[in-house]
Amino acid sequence: MGALRGHAAASACPFLALVVLLALPGLAAGITRHYTFNVRMTNVTRLCGSKSIPTVNGQFPGPKLVAREGDRLVVKVHNHVNYNVSFHWHGLRQLRNGWADGPSYITQCPIQGGQSYAYDFTVAGQRGTLWWHAHFSWLRVHLYGPLLILPKRSEGYPFPTPHKEVPIMFGEWFKADTETVINQALQTGAGPNVSDAYTFNGLPGPTYNCSSKDTYKLKVQPGRTYMLRLINAALNNELFFAIANHTLTVVEADANYVKPFTATTLVISPGQTMNVLLTASASPASQAFAMAVAPYTNTQGTFDNTTATAVLEYYAPTTTRPTSTSTQSPPLPLPALPRYNDTNAVATFSSNFRSLATARYPARVPRAMDRHLLFTVGLGTDPCPPNRTCQGPNGTKFAASINNNSFVRPRTALLEAHYRRRYAGVLMANFPTTPPHPFNYTGTPPNNTFVAHGTRVLPLPFNTSVELVMQGTAIQGAESHPLHMHGFNFFVVGQGFGNFDPVNDPATYNLVDPVERNTVSVPTAGWVAVRFLADNPGVWLMHCHFDVHLSWGLSMAWMVDDGPLPNQKMLPPPSDLPKC
Repeated sequence: MGALRGHAAASACPFLALVVLLALPGLAAGITRHYTFNVRMTNVTRLCGSKSIPTVNGQFPGPKLVAREGDRLVVKVHNHVNYNVSFHWHGLRQLRNGWADGPSYITQCPIQGGQSYAYDFTVAGQRGTLWWHAHFSWLRVHLYGPLLILPKRSEGYPFPTPHKEVPIMFGEWFKADTETVINQALQTGAGPNVSDAYTFNGLPGPTYNCSSKDTYKLKVQPGRTYMLRLINAALNNELFFAIANHTLTVVEADANYVKPFTATTLVISPGQTMNVLLTASASPASQAFAMAVAPYTNTQGTFDNTTATAVLEYYAPTTTRPTSTSTQSPPLPLPALPRYNDTNAVATFSSNFRSLATARYPARVPRAMDRHLLFTVGLGTDPCPPNRTCQGPNGTKFAASINNNSFVRPRTALLEAHYRRRYAGVLMANFPTTPPHPFNYTGTPPNNTFVAHGTRVLPLPFNTSVELVMQGTAIQGAESHPLHMHGFNFFVVGQGFGNFDPVNDPATYNLVDPVERNTVSVPTAGWVAVRFLADNPGVWLMHCHFDVHLSWGLSMAWMVDDGPLPNQKMLPPPSDLPKC
């Protein structure tokens, strides 16, 4: 065990193969970076109490992975805990290489306790802020970290180079064991207990009990510009973020550059990343300012309605630098955040995103569409099993669905079934492309809110151009749903409130410079339209990034065929692929 600990500590920094190439910028794209993840239980203290949580290399949050566009990463995972686990490299396209994508029972069987697996993948044509997280049950609440893709050495940023780059991950902390929380909820049919705090890089900050010492501090020099790499790793909450008396410039979303725009308050959904520039005041009015996150939600259920804070701290001139930093100083004034259900503030912020759409960073929006799909996205119910008492709506159990299909987790990995063409008993290739029972989606819900169940996938020929409209519903209350697509980026060409109008709404689409993302929120009581090219063979999950909705079945999978050319076909599975 001691040797393993030493290995874990040593591997927190990558071993660089072919390190001599670092001195040769023209050849630097070929570097292989090796990381080791030792997953083991670690005691962590927050909010006046300690608990044992799964961690990577004993760190919470987990280690930062850094690569350049064109690099190859090999991440060897050793599972030393009793939970099954797998890891997803959120936002990486994994071209032809679904074996490295990570969602359990979709692209791989999970890594069981005592087993290992090497995720081996290349970063092709992407650069920016991404992240990694566990993709089994609710384990990502503790197992997550930044994945930073730097531009090629011969390239810079399409904006002035910042003085420093700082990853900030927003998370949630539960006093209770989260696996117990979700398992109990699935048993009773009720909504799960909510988190007790939000966190900045794992630290809740002074608004919570016993947490003044657990406060994240970002130190800045007057007049300097910093790039904050923001990542929402929260389990079930979209978040507002602001820094008191400071304006931020948004320059990137989901590892895609955007036309810069300024904002005093940001909205970021679980799964999303955002790079923002913060220019520190040349003559600040104070030496410290509060940073804060608080939830955005329209849920009819309970939610964690707390505010987490961190500190933006200016380096003081040496002549006035205090001799000590007292935790007893009065609380800093909080930035003004919108009300928790301010959907208009969210819509206004979201409307600002535009791709750069330059010759160097073009927006290759599909124009001639092969498929037009309409997916309803929302909650529903399941009947209570016989001789049981359920605590969901009107004695039912909560469920969630896309086009009224609640996804059933298979017993073996879909990708392997697809690769070997062994579909019988594993999946059904009949996912509905339109709602099976049309209704007034954002109006009065239908009397029957029961969902259907099945491991259903939607087959797509290679290079199919797809327009997908995701329509929110008001069943069990209208709320926003952050939908994440594995294996692809998509262009957000339109969005609006109410029911999608297929005659008039497409005329409002932005096909010139729409933002390119991997995660987009379906607006509360509204719709969003995206376009993508199915140019990545494999089986790719699409799901709500609220883990409670994922647990209730709000997901589906695309099954994309091989193309005719050798470089358009799935790679063969690795020899150490875990078995179910």
